[in-house]
Amino acid sequence: MTISEQAASRTFPPFSLAGLLRGTFAPKKGQKVCILIDLEDPRAIKGFEFLNNPVLSIQRNAITYFYEGLKNGVLEELGLQGGEIFSYQITGGSNLDLPDQAFAPDGREVSLEKDVYPAYDIILCISTFSATAPLTAFAKKFGFRGATLHGLNHVILTTGLSVDYDDVSAEAEKLRLGMTRADWVEIDFLHDGKTHTLHLDLGKQEAQKSHGLCRGDEPDVANLPAGEIYFVPTGADGAFPMKYEDGTIGLMHVSGGRIAKAELLMGSEATVRAHNEKLASDPVTGELGELGFGTQILPVSGRDIQDEKIRGTIHVATGRSDHLGGALTPDKFASRTNATHDDILFAPHKTPEILVTQARMHRNGGIEILIEKFEPSAYLKGLLA
Repeated sequence: MTISEQAASRTFPPFSLAGLLRGTFAPKKGQKVCILIDLEDPRAIKGFEFLNNPVLSIQRNAITYFYEGLKNGVLEELGLQGGEIFSYQITGGSNLDLPDQAFAPDGREVSLEKDVYPAYDIILCISTFSATAPLTAFAKKFGFRGATLHGLNHVILTTGLSVDYDDVSAEAEKLRLGMTRADWVEIDFLHDGKTHTLHLDLGKQEAQKSHGLCRGDEPDVANLPAGEIYFVPTGADGAFPMKYEDGTIGLMHVSGGRIAKAELLMGSEATVRAHNEKLASDPVTGELGELGFGTQILPVSGRDIQDEKIRGTIHVATGRSDHLGGALTPDKFASRTNATHDDILFAPHKTPEILVTQARMHRNGGIEILIEKFEPSAYLKGLLA
């Protein structure tokens, strides 16, 4: 069966907030937990006014399944304290730094750095844009553990957050061991009858895994749903097609680890021109800061946060990489508003115009195929056998 067929036939247990918290954090009795959400007007959390806006489904899910879940028995069941919720102003980009100002439902203004980060042991951030990078930095500074769950929707709740993360971790570790300390990965992309190849140097680094477990006392932040093997490339060259949000497809010319320029393949010339202007004004925005492979059997959710964790998909990312162990921090950008970490996902539902014909790895003196046409290779299947 294909990955999509396996996902369609898989059954998941009902979502359990207590089960998720227990599985991810193994929290100790007495620890304090809180929730962060983002809003265009963070003051609209007063009296939960924002719930009158039907567009804010992510934030509504945060209330229904997390805030109310904590208040209606989960805190007591797990012996936890707190359960408060705070809102900050939406950042407008993936992994941009979070503002310090936040608000509580009673209208109080609070400082995240003075009143929230030091006061809680576990922080759950349910937001529009990913906050993994900034929250990881704050976790290391203030000592809390956390999870980021941006783009939360019903499919994610009932599938990607309803799995046993001990199983996810065990499978991810098998794949990690079969990919770690690779020399390089090459990806062949087919678009409009033409093949383009991206070569990513990995320098024999230890592969890392996102596996949904954030236990123990060390500060850490889990990105949920989890399930991927990832690297921070040490260099990259070649070219790859990229689909912009408006459907435009450009060819990214990569040199020295960065996108040097974008070339229009189809769609809006203005979109590609704007990208090239950004690359020229702030070159590090094009730095390839991640190479990731999904490890789970999951249905498509329509949100990259889950869909990049599906086995057979592959993603690269541009921008900041400090939360992954890389060296590109926000201060190295010409403007902090450019200091995003943007995943570029290649998957059948997301990029039907772009086929990953093959991804291969050079390791231990030989070459192993990893993915062919969005399906895991015999080599990857063998690792999981």
